[in-house]
Amino acid sequence: MRTLTSLLALSFAVAAQAAEPITLKLWPNGAAEKPGFKIDAEQTVKGKDEIARTSNVSDPSITVYKPEKPNGTAVLICPGGGYGILAIEHEGTQVSDYLNTLGVTGIVLKYRVPRRDNEHPEAAPLQDAQRAIGLIRHHAAEWGLKPDRIGILGFSAGGNLCVVTSLHPNERTYTEDPALDGDAKPNFMIPVYPAYLVKNDKSDLTLKPDMVVTKDAPPACFVHADNDKISAAGDALLYLEYKKLGIPAELHIYAKGGHGFGMKKGDNPANTWFVRVGEWLKSMGYLD
Repeated sequence: MRTLTSLLALSFAVAAQAAEPITLKLWPNGAAEKPGFKIDAEQTVKGKDEIARTSNVSDPSITVYKPEKPNGTAVLICPGGGYGILAIEHEGTQVSDYLNTLGVTGIVLKYRVPRRDNEHPEAAPLQDAQRAIGLIRHHAAEWGLKPDRIGILGFSAGGNLCVVTSLHPNERTYTEDPALDGDAKPNFMIPVYPAYLVKNDKSDLTLKPDMVVTKDAPPACFVHADNDKISAAGDALLYLEYKKLGIPAELHIYAKGGHGFGMKKGDNPANTWFVRVGEWLKSMGYLD
């Protein structure tokens, strides 16, 4: 007997798209790297666990997946992978498949990995995410998008990138083609089991210094599992900061689910997180 999750997965796996995906390089002249930087050729490998892992990304891009019946909302999807690789399918393209069933344009971000800076592993990916949001807004009319309904969603390290991009959207550290960049602030964010929010991911109850929520922070929907090896405390603490400022936010902390469930099939309530996110998007008016 098929589970609810497997039936849902089947339904969006066969969802029709309006057109072939559009892939756009973020840095046509090449991403800025330190002198002497070298990296092996990019590759995507699927292991015995059937998880596709993309590594050695030096030419970041976005791929736009348009739904058959678009409603103007778009979501930039940031796969996880510890800033070392990208889980490009179950935390990337498969998420886009589901969003398409809601009329939402899914845009998968292939950001630079592995990490260039161990102290600030999000530095290069943050440039890529800011650039991606700016380019999406620049192309909004062309792609049939509403510039005030462009959100960001991310998993694990990509969830961290989702939060950092939302809290520090226009603190750019690059200058290439500024005329092509629109406002890099997402209109909403959906961090799913985000990492690196607290000083110690396993036990600390203190947000990192750069996790500062201001009155301009976008609405948020947080998703995590209580038995995740990465503490859900970061989500809860950010939610409380949102609450203090009266910014719309929703928090889901499931009892079980572990880490990295993404779009994997399973019988835990956490495996239907995307349904809850769809309900949140609808309640916020992003599916109108």
